Amino acid sequence: MADGLLSRAERIRVAVAASLDPQTQARRGQFFTPDRAASLIAAMPTLPDKPVVRVLDPGAGSGMLMSALIERFAQECPGTEVRVTAIEVDPDVIPALTTTGRLCEEWGREHGIAVTVEVICEDLIQSSTGLGACSRAEFDLVIMNPPYAKLGVSSPERRAMSSLGVDCPNLYAAFLALGAQALRAGGQLVAITPRSFANGPYFGRFRSYLLSALTIDRIHTFESRSSVFADTGVLQENVVLSATKGGQRGPVTITVSRDHRDIAIKHVMCYENFILPNDPHRFLRITTNDADTAVAERMLSMPSTLVDLGLQVSTGRVVDFRSRGKLRDMPDTADAPLIYPGNLRAGRIEWPRDIRKPQGFATAADADRKMLMPAGCYVLVKRFSAKEERRRIVAALWDPELNGTHRVAFENHLNVFHCRGGGLDRALTWGLCLWLNGSPVDQFFRTFSGHTPGSFTVVRGLVIVGCRGGDRSGWWSWAWCSPRCARVGAGSTVRPGFLGGGDGERGVSRGAGLGAGPRRRRGRQPRPIRVEPSRFFVGRG
Repeated sequence: MADGLLSRAERIRVAVAASLDPQTQARRGQFFTPDRAASLIAAMPTLPDKPVVRVLDPGAGSGMLMSALIERFAQECPGTEVRVTAIEVDPDVIPALTTTGRLCEEWGREHGIAVTVEVICEDLIQSSTGLGACSRAEFDLVIMNPPYAKLGVSSPERRAMSSLGVDCPNLYAAFLALGAQALRAGGQLVAITPRSFANGPYFGRFRSYLLSALTIDRIHTFESRSSVFADTGVLQENVVLSATKGGQRGPVTITVSRDHRDIAIKHVMCYENFILPNDPHRFLRITTNDADTAVAERMLSMPSTLVDLGLQVSTGRVVDFRSRGKLRDMPDTADAPLIYPGNLRAGRIEWPRDIRKPQGFATAADADRKMLMPAGCYVLVKRFSAKEERRRIVAALWDPELNGTHRVAFENHLNVFHCRGGGLDRALTWGLCLWLNGSPVDQFFRTFSGHTPGSFTVVRGLVIVGCRGGDRSGWWSWAWCSPRCARVGAGSTVRPGFLGGGDGERGVSRGAGLGAGPRRRRGRQPRPIRVEPSRFFVGRG
């Protein structure tokens, strides 16, 4: 409909967004919902089958979400009375929200539904916490595009939410928690939010609270990180979730589209696979197709994690801005190598390398030497991967035969795989690097981390291996380095130069019937790893 309610509301949104100060918007985490995204969000919940429906729109902005919802009620539930409470903290936006509210009421009268819109200018967190808090546990439906902004541990908002028994590291988490509290039993919440709450320890306590209060019924994901709020310049991986307060745990519908304008692809998974019953972190594992499900099932069928096998993952010890006096652009023989994410390339560590970062760490004092790892083999994974990188897990190995027998300093933006603070078995290190750079690990990681990298806690729980023989001297099963990968058994050779960015078979010589053989490189060629019988294999499991 060319000039429907949502079209009129969109014109108001564009006008008010253009009038606001971008810096003030960024500080408040204020990003208004475009019309097509609003339609998608409003289509997510099941409309209540009752004569009077109470709707809460916290952080209402210019009123896009309530407009999209009113249009849907008019089309699907004629005769319904809809009572909307729209809350907005920004007084500069209230006139636009009030105008949109009047449009909604007029539209309702013209299309057979009774609509009343109450516009409230207040801070949702302040009004919902403290001695003067007002109770709102009365709504049938909460629909929101909450503000996105980090909350420090000592921030008033975070402390206020802690008084309600929930830890909220971000404003959007606080809005989700308050939205859940405002629902009646059986009421529904639908929201577009960053995906960051779905995994990792940072949102662990909040996630536990949310999943105890609500049962997620549906998730929509976007393949593009830039399209939903394109007119605001936001690069943010978002999801739309729909959940029921006190609902029964049943199948979860997953839909995915490139952005809010494309046709969505639908996939259904059982709740036990969506949130594993034995997962203490309660990660949301969002598989978007049958291939994702198959990879997840394969990975989860493996019997052990790295923690079970006595291996650890830690962040690099050197925080460069705290150690400026120890950093050396051009290290001398007395300095230790300093490794940054930029030193990781094609599965190996290139050091020194011209990346506009220091390449040496001075170790004159005992405190400085505590920042070093002993000489040995390590696997490194970037904690943060650039959006341009094809894979979310980017791994490389530090091998004394390639890099020298130095003690080494790893910068804090790296995850380091080690054994009790020391190096790993060399064959194990190469196998682990092959495994981490394989497509199945990347695909499995995306089911709960999307297109963003995870913390070392996420990575530590990610790699699932099988050990035959009960200890690390037995067979290692790194299952599925590639869907085409056959077993690499005794007598096969794993060579340098084939560890990064591709499937596992690239690390295997022609003698094993896989890969294209080693590429020639200038300079010293390190010793290939000979795979001994009953020691190590890469295969289908």
